[in-house]
Amino acid sequence: MLTRVDVRQIYARCSAEFGAQVHAVDGRWDAPTPLPGWTVRDLVRHLVEEELWAPPLFAGATIGEVGSRFEGDLLGGDPVSAFDDAAARALSAVFAEGAMDRVVHLSFGDHPGREYAMQLAADHLVHAVDLARALGADETMDAEAVAAVRAWFGSMESTYREIGVIGARVEVAAGAGAQAELLAMMGRTP
Repeated sequence: MLTRVDVRQIYARCSAEFGAQVHAVDGRWDAPTPLPGWTVRDLVRHLVEEELWAPPLFAGATIGEVGSRFEGDLLGGDPVSAFDDAAARALSAVFAEGAMDRVVHLSFGDHPGREYAMQLAADHLVHAVDLARALGADETMDAEAVAAVRAWFGSMESTYREIGVIGARVEVAAGAGAQAELLAMMGRTP
């Protein structure tokens, strides 16, 4: 499936979905999210950290080489600008010549860049919904991006559940649609 999908474009669209929600926060950084114990600021920080990791990992660095450089407060006094800067850096890394074919050294093994980009895309997309829910905003995401992530995630769901990064699957009615199915697969109520 990933050979027919421009993974870079899917990543860009998913990042844009999350970015749109970040730009809508409007000072509600301490608002709770659907993720237990996480505020809006915590959720945005999580994605900023992921985006900061992307350039060195796409460039071939190992987890050990990156080390602890992205620990601590990554948002400072201007979380929106921190997000925008990190998102631009990650997008540049994703679109760099050869990035999709390079080996990326992740904590759970070596993977092609296109696989890592889809993992990042999925995280951006599902967390865009989490952030929209925290803000009481429209949570309808880019339909093509949702379909691509849904198709990819079908083969990854059990792995994600086994390593404890998603909750139990939620049941949805037949024909609920790709976004509802994806959210249910990721342990979220559609």
